[in-house]
Amino acid sequence: MISASTKGVFAIAPTPFDDEGALDVASLARMTEWFLDRKVDGITILGIMGEAQKLRPEESVTVVKEVIAAARGLPIVVGVSAPGLAAMQDLAAKSMELGAAGVMMTPPGTMRTDDQITGWFSGAAGAIGPDTPWVLQDHPTATGVVMSSSVIRRVVEQHENCVMLKHEDWPGLEKITAIRRWQSEGAMRPLSILCGNGALFLDMEMGRGADGAMTGYAFPEMLRRVVDLSATDPDAAADIFDAHLPLLRYEHQPGIGLSVRKHILARRGAIASAALRKPGPALSKEAKAEIDRLLARLAVKDPTSLPAA
Repeated sequence: MISASTKGVFAIAPTPFDDEGALDVASLARMTEWFLDRKVDGITILGIMGEAQKLRPEESVTVVKEVIAAARGLPIVVGVSAPGLAAMQDLAAKSMELGAAGVMMTPPGTMRTDDQITGWFSGAAGAIGPDTPWVLQDHPTATGVVMSSSVIRRVVEQHENCVMLKHEDWPGLEKITAIRRWQSEGAMRPLSILCGNGALFLDMEMGRGADGAMTGYAFPEMLRRVVDLSATDPDAAADIFDAHLPLLRYEHQPGIGLSVRKHILARRGAIASAALRKPGPALSKEAKAEIDRLLARLAVKDPTSLPAA
């Protein structure tokens, strides 16, 4: 199970589809093995970048079942966010039954006030039950839901089984600092903080006290090295991060970012096809040429990264 002391690198996994848009079940085990080979500490599935909103309920269960079966005991976190609590309850219960380490939840975009946000989390936590550890996903750029540090503290204090914050605010470094200050003062209980945002601020987030990364960059071995070095040699961690920054920036583009990531993951052998389930943008030949150039430059700047193809 995940807990307030969970640290390291949790890879956000895409959902693989074939070229016709069908769920590629064979690639689920292949992708899981690929992440295991890169020494991640866990995998998160069915997140926003996992195209979870495009899946049928039975397909979501298939993804959970296949990934957990291939993970050989590695912790798997399942995104269960949905417009209605009943769907969340069903997927959370099934995921935990299959062996998930916890679930991840974020409010729908209709939540605006602090009371609405805390009220939604109370309902969601009630739906999944007190024995299911869960991750509070704070991702305002994707959901439109703005959570202050104080609101996060309220939610965490109200729900003992909220054990982790997936930090994806932008800019959000001060939020990490505020939470860690409250904890050092005894004003907030311990909480794991893993960071997303495509790893775009990972070096600085680690410096502010984050416990690691929970994101889907196509080179998880970079995340591994930056997280591991941050405490002992932050300059070396920053050098590795800087080498990847042009590709991180390109992959973080709104709209086509997931297409870029899947294209690279397919090239690297993690999944069989780079296809998104419709609706979803396809990469132009110009975009593919830009990716080729970025990968070639990365191979020079960080030759310890595994080959791109």
